[in-house]
Amino acid sequence: MEISSASNLCLHLISCAFQRCRLSQQLCRISAVLKSLSPSILQISISDTGIGSCLEEFQDLNCSSIIAAEFWDGILSVKTTAICDDEIYHYHLNLRKNISSSRTLTRLPSNPKNGLKFSGTEVYLSISESIDVLVSEINHFFQKIMILNIPNIAIEVVTEREDIPGSRCENVFLANKSNPGPLSTSNVECLKSGLEDYVLRHGNSLTQKCNTCFATSERLKVGSGIACSTENHKSSGLMMEVVVIISELESKCPCFRECSSKTEVLYFKDFTPCSNSHSTLNVLSTIDWQSYGLTLENVVDQGVCVLEWGDSPSHSQIDMVLHCYHKQLPLGRHKTQPEQHLIKKAVTAALNNLKETHPGILRSAHALKICSHAPDLARSIAGLILSSDDPDFQGECFSLLGLDSREIGANAVEDCIQEKIVSVIEMNDRKPRQRNVVAPSLFEDDCDQDSSYQDKEYEEGEDEFLYLD
Repeated sequence: MEISSASNLCLHLISCAFQRCRLSQQLCRISAVLKSLSPSILQISISDTGIGSCLEEFQDLNCSSIIAAEFWDGILSVKTTAICDDEIYHYHLNLRKNISSSRTLTRLPSNPKNGLKFSGTEVYLSISESIDVLVSEINHFFQKIMILNIPNIAIEVVTEREDIPGSRCENVFLANKSNPGPLSTSNVECLKSGLEDYVLRHGNSLTQKCNTCFATSERLKVGSGIACSTENHKSSGLMMEVVVIISELESKCPCFRECSSKTEVLYFKDFTPCSNSHSTLNVLSTIDWQSYGLTLENVVDQGVCVLEWGDSPSHSQIDMVLHCYHKQLPLGRHKTQPEQHLIKKAVTAALNNLKETHPGILRSAHALKICSHAPDLARSIAGLILSSDDPDFQGECFSLLGLDSREIGANAVEDCIQEKIVSVIEMNDRKPRQRNVVAPSLFEDDCDQDSSYQDKEYEEGEDEFLYLD
């Protein structure tokens, strides 16, 4: 793995610590301690109480850019121990050489644990970097990683300037305190809760919740979907989890956040914030968004993936997060597996889940077109019923509608009929479309044939996506 800057190196080391804590499945702590000895020298210590390091995770690091720029001497000091070890092992790793096989890993004298049972790792280095820039990037990284809402990990960032007395500062990050879950909570449930908390904190501002925009989380409509590369969910494989949230903001919100016709697609890979690849952007552009009443105008790469919508609902915002991870991930051996073919399945499953659990939203373009005729149709049927002189006919109609004829009015009849018409249209709209099968439809849809062709075309070319980086 190529590391191009001091901040990238620190974030990578923090990501490894996060993985060790996650794999321990126990309550863990991650500490990032940054001590500025002078304007040009910064000591960095990243420690965790997760499983011990396998050391292979450091062997493939390519830090030649940092070393060549004389920001760092290339030396990592590592202390690590597993729960079953009797000692704490010390190592020096020299990363000056680019070829991992020729790097020098020096084992230093170890310390006895005296019968204590604990595990953890500390990585230490001294580098030439500004503490302010590095702390800002680390804090932002932790704020993003909190979206995963892993319940067993607490994180602290400690900074200190040795030449300034009393400058020590601590910043603590915890899993979603408003909706804590047990350690057994599934990853996708944690992701849903974490994205809800992210949205309630104004999305990208990440600092505070706004009770004016959202009085409660009930104004958030959440859907999730999962796709797996193996049929046996107990075996090792690639998982893709997607969460989509549609939030409805107050129309007269005085805060700075405004509804946007754009959606930033947050992307995580193996529990680490990442940027989307070009192939991921291509897959997102092939999804049949019109089946959910959405018009995708463009997919752009602005450092992050951004979906630009046309005719987005007023006072509504769409947020989306993708998380791809291996069920069993040995540290230090991040195997590259295809993931793009799972994105479409998981995103579609999340949209279907959102549509199923929140009737009335994400109606397809065709359903919206048909629903626009429902008021006139309901008015005509209500007029026909109420204009009849046959009380038995009216009573039969009221009974079918579930209305009490003794307390009935023209508006109530019309509203009830319209509600039932729309309900039937929505029920039909939620039926999954199966490839090569003509799904039953209340009304002909001219775009059905084109949509089926696009799906078939994507499936035929899906193998190409399997091997894109």
